[in-house]
Amino acid sequence: MQTKKLGRTGLDISPLCLGCMTYGVPERGPHPWTLREEESRPLIKRALDLGINFFDTANYYSDGTSEEIVGRALKDYADRDSIVLATKVYYPQKNQPNAGGLSRKAIFSAIDASLKRLGTDYVDLYQIHRWDYATPIEVTLEALHDVVKAGKARYIGASSMFAWQFAKALYTSDLNGWTRFATMQNHLNLLHREEEREMIALCADQGIPLLPWSPLARGRLTRDFDAGSARQESDLVGKNLYDATVEADRQVVEAVADVARDRGVPRAQVALAWVIQKRGVAAPIIGASKPGHLDDAAAALDLELMPDEIARLEAPYVPHAVVGFQ
Repeated sequence: MQTKKLGRTGLDISPLCLGCMTYGVPERGPHPWTLREEESRPLIKRALDLGINFFDTANYYSDGTSEEIVGRALKDYADRDSIVLATKVYYPQKNQPNAGGLSRKAIFSAIDASLKRLGTDYVDLYQIHRWDYATPIEVTLEALHDVVKAGKARYIGASSMFAWQFAKALYTSDLNGWTRFATMQNHLNLLHREEEREMIALCADQGIPLLPWSPLARGRLTRDFDAGSARQESDLVGKNLYDATVEADRQVVEAVADVARDRGVPRAQVALAWVIQKRGVAAPIIGASKPGHLDDAAAALDLELMPDEIARLEAPYVPHAVVGFQ
């Protein structure tokens, strides 16, 4: 797998990022479908064997156990200097004051706890998981700048928010000479294309690469519209992201199936190839609970969709309410 540059950071990354929300102790968080350490490690090893060197987790995933599992596996299987390790901060891990958000106190506490769980002195990319409406962005950005200057993070990134918020953050950093957000991890797939309206154009203008999360719409693009999965039934976040009553979404899923059948490839490859070919995308964040998920993702890198195929996939789409960060 050929590496590429992550925007203006100079970092060499694989064109796929392994999202590690799948890995964690099921009883330690809101995700009962997560895989325990003994099930997770072979998948992390398989990702490395395929050439994936980019790993994304968060302090919130499975009450921090995702970071612990990923940190131990990468220590055993990889050279720290060759991999790009990302984590996130915002959601509280404890039901008490100052346990979450993006205050200076919360950020300083969270980065130290994440580094301890990950078993490393620094993360390559430290991302705000969401926008904190209760904390002035100046407070958050100065704290993140100090985290970088302390050597605890090499770069900072942002995740889902309105384009006006991201523009405000970039302007505020530039105005004060603080470290700028280097990446945008946003919600982008064939069932949710609202990012095309403003965020993608803003990031292209600012030279900021995209790291789309949920590129397969929590698996909905890989199976029949009415089919479910164990994760889908217990994934409360996913249920709020996608509406099973939208007829246009059914038509999108059927278009994916039609293109996949004509190409003779799994649906996952078609849906992921569409994301990979979008302007500004550096590396989709893929989840993998089975080795085949990783193999399909790697194969999608070589699947070039033709203009008529892209038109077939995109034609049924209708505007959706923005979800994932409000």
